[in-house]
Amino acid sequence: MKSSFVLLTILLLLAGCQSPAEKAAQSIEKEAMLQHIETLSDDDFMGRATGTEGEEMTVEYLVEQFEEMGAQPGVNGERYVQEFPLLGQQTSNAEMSVSTDGRTPFALQYFDEFMAWPANQAERVEVENAELVYVGYGIQAPEEQWDDYKDMDMSGKILVFKNNDPEYDPELFAGNARLYYGRYDYKYEKAKELGALGAIIIHTDETAGYGWNVVSNSWSRERFTLKGEGDTSNSPTKFNGWMTYQTSQLLFEEAGLNLEEQMEAADSPDFEPVELSGVRMNVSMNADYREIMAKNVIAEIKGSDENINDEYLLLTAHHDHLGITTPIEADSINNGASDNAAGVSALLEMMEAYKSIQGEIERSVLAVVVGAEEVGLLGSQYWAQNPTVEPGKVTANINLDGMNVYGETQDVVVVGYGRTTLSDLLEEEAAKQGRTVKPDPYPERGYFYRSDHFNMAKVGIPAIFPNPGTEYIGKGEDFLALRDSVADANYHTVNDEINEYWDLAGAELDTRLFFMTGFRALNAPELQSWKPGDEFEAKRLEMLDQVAQ
Repeated sequence: MKSSFVLLTILLLLAGCQSPAEKAAQSIEKEAMLQHIETLSDDDFMGRATGTEGEEMTVEYLVEQFEEMGAQPGVNGERYVQEFPLLGQQTSNAEMSVSTDGRTPFALQYFDEFMAWPANQAERVEVENAELVYVGYGIQAPEEQWDDYKDMDMSGKILVFKNNDPEYDPELFAGNARLYYGRYDYKYEKAKELGALGAIIIHTDETAGYGWNVVSNSWSRERFTLKGEGDTSNSPTKFNGWMTYQTSQLLFEEAGLNLEEQMEAADSPDFEPVELSGVRMNVSMNADYREIMAKNVIAEIKGSDENINDEYLLLTAHHDHLGITTPIEADSINNGASDNAAGVSALLEMMEAYKSIQGEIERSVLAVVVGAEEVGLLGSQYWAQNPTVEPGKVTANINLDGMNVYGETQDVVVVGYGRTTLSDLLEEEAAKQGRTVKPDPYPERGYFYRSDHFNMAKVGIPAIFPNPGTEYIGKGEDFLALRDSVADANYHTVNDEINEYWDLAGAELDTRLFFMTGFRALNAPELQSWKPGDEFEAKRLEMLDQVAQ
């Protein structure tokens, strides 16, 4: 009895030693997170697809949660919802053929050999007898003293790209880590910038990080863009596309070139563009369009220091998922429990905890629960282009996209590890939990550019993307393989539901860690920053200069 009393006394003393922030972190509990996840992933929400009744229900739920906790509207201080228009594009009748001097043109097979779509918002694309130029990686990076174009005029030509960025030298382009230069987005943007007629990326499993089936399935569906982007009258680039490696080999052979040799040649700063002499390409396609509205939900908690409460910690999570698709064993609803009801639940719990210690936080907290992530990170893109807070006034972004729903881990993975001072704060807070922080184990896959924090980084905001750890506690040595198997089987399918393997103790522990990391940023003497030399440092400095003027 006496020992029990002593233990109780010790626990009470320890509790009394906790700071308000530490006490608030302990209020983040897995039971509350589970309630949010159960609600948002319920069949009634119909998979939360963009522009559907399910999205409306999701937005209503989020607004209700912010109102109940006392978080203020984040759009001009008047409303929680930021609407934005999307344009859906569905390509049809896509045809591509290749001709060489003195030979009959031969046709390529859509879906099996190439994918293509209008690069602008044209209803009809017609490209005839166009010249092709192989541009290697198609990168212009002054900081790496790299220019694949060597001042050649690319206007009116179809550019053919090697995917990815150079990996042969650890001192160039961050070694085997895929930078934005290695993303398809960059290559299409560069083709447009240079006035090219079209852009084709050569696909290989190695350089893409996924098979051709991902390309054909993804790009054959309806594609969405923010309405107003890609104005036909302003874009000389008529189409973008992909081509299989085998078909690309045939294309290069028609020009008397060996594709493998050309792919290897691209791994040199001395590379020069190669014309596919004597080869011409014809491309045609139709496209239908429809307009829909999507929604971000934005709330804020005002900081207590009047000198810096116009500066913000930005929390992001996407609320949308895939909606209703083709039935599999009579189930057609993509519930999105892990992706991303779990991330939304973490954001809501962090916001409620910050609200409970509002007098202790010096800067303000801004929650942007974005829509249209699954159709191209469009909600975060819209916010970044139409921010409710100037990016130069945002200290950092913590992006919550998927959480550790399978139990506590000794570690936590951070995509963006070591690139920001915020990453350093997270590492310090993890050490207080007796945990370690690890970098992305698959840097070549370019995960940093595949979630909403990327759009925040593009406007200079220091950002991290925490991921689940891999060192599970008390689960057995084979559990990681089991987790990966279950997660991979459920990702973007109707099976992304709460299941028997879930253990939200891991999400609870991680969310408390992210909360404390955010608290440190809220009360730090200075705004967070990118590490010197990072690809987003220059944009950060530009944004800071804008607000300083």
